[in-house]
Amino acid sequence: MNNQFTIPKAIIGLWQIADMERSGNKVDPAIAAKSMMQYYENGFTCFDMADHYGSSEEIAGYCKKHFAPAGIQFFTKWVPSPGVITEKTALAAVEKALQRLSSPQIDLLQFHAWNYADPNWLNALYALNTLREKGLIANIGLTNFDHIHLNMVIASGIPVVSNQIAYSLLDQRGSHAMAATCLQNNVQLLAYGTVAGGFFSEKWLGKEEPLLSESLTWSQMKYKRFIDAAGGWSWFQTMLSTLSTIAASKNASIATIASAYMAQAPAVGAVIIGSRLGASEHIEENKKILTIQLTEAEKAAIESVLVKANKIKGNCGDEYRKPPFLTASGDLSHHIKEFPKPYEIKLAEDGKTRVFSGTEWETMAGYARAVKKGNHIFVSGTTATHVNTIIGGNDPAAQTHFVIDKIEGALHSLDATLEDVVRTKVFVADINQWEAIARAHGERFAHIQPANTMVEAKLVGSGYLVEIEVDAIVS
Repeated sequence: MNNQFTIPKAIIGLWQIADMERSGNKVDPAIAAKSMMQYYENGFTCFDMADHYGSSEEIAGYCKKHFAPAGIQFFTKWVPSPGVITEKTALAAVEKALQRLSSPQIDLLQFHAWNYADPNWLNALYALNTLREKGLIANIGLTNFDHIHLNMVIASGIPVVSNQIAYSLLDQRGSHAMAATCLQNNVQLLAYGTVAGGFFSEKWLGKEEPLLSESLTWSQMKYKRFIDAAGGWSWFQTMLSTLSTIAASKNASIATIASAYMAQAPAVGAVIIGSRLGASEHIEENKKILTIQLTEAEKAAIESVLVKANKIKGNCGDEYRKPPFLTASGDLSHHIKEFPKPYEIKLAEDGKTRVFSGTEWETMAGYARAVKKGNHIFVSGTTATHVNTIIGGNDPAAQTHFVIDKIEGALHSLDATLEDVVRTKVFVADINQWEAIARAHGERFAHIQPANTMVEAKLVGSGYLVEIEVDAIVS
């Protein structure tokens, strides 16, 4: 793990460049780069962008090429479409980012995975780690990962230094298992959405609820959905009122207090503050995030409102993986077109459909990962094998979660889901590890509650801690 990864407490985010360019006209890079320099000259030396944030990477590259600011940091993201990912795919993405950024090395490359049931996301991370070892990337980070798969990545030996997630006074999903996982593994949380697209502002205090429509910016459309999910407009007004009282005593804005609270949360390395470069700047106010310290009484006042909020459904990042999609459009139409089947399927004349995950075991022993006959699906005993690697290292929970991911991938390939599972059989190599494995099974199947058996067994192959087979009936 890279313990030398240091960042300022507030990072300037450039996601709104995409919104500014949604008409099809690009932002003038010279004007935008001058705006970046205003931030830089006021102590904001780190900027966050992505391959899909409009021309943000090109603007950053223009800034670096024409102004050569010393010590500036550019963080970006790689968000590939679902499907096959190879080392060649990753290299092309990194080289494109390097060219745009006018840099020989990416300070932090953050990776987003659309579907954990498709193991191509692991191919991507292993490829990125190879490029890190070659010096093209200084640090690898994740974005929108849940704590389960963050832990899986770490246990598999891929060094990640950060995870960027939606984490705000609207969305406290990151405050429990995620924060604990990060603290345990020296991973910094980068919290975005702390000002909720501008909703955490005096502008909205005491105002009527806006309609969710195209008249709002993309960020506002997204965070209006979060407000609705967290408790609605009336609850949000209570939070704004509470923040307003604290802000007045600090000679600061509501947005500053909302971000300062998150900046001081456990495991948070930095909050990311969005900027519409050249359009609206709040530099002096943003500087206060770095210095304001909330008293215990002020934190308690905020938390008294938080306890009345609804918990956002799912795990961190699930808003990009399963309904309800808390995105600008309310679905994934702005992001991806389709999810390809994770594994190869073969139709047979006997009416059976077979799935193959590509492990050497399947070829050697002559079996399929899963077989579907009618509306019944039978998934073979599955271990944490990906190509020739054991995913999850020596962590029994991490191995179990990857096994369930593989099973879910086989089911998806047959147009089924984990919800269709009616029976699981769990074989553990060491019965002393039963509880960690059972808890992982519980995290994934608690809402499904299939019939279950767990036994200790001598598993084939060294290093395997758990093997699971399942039966499913497609309704």
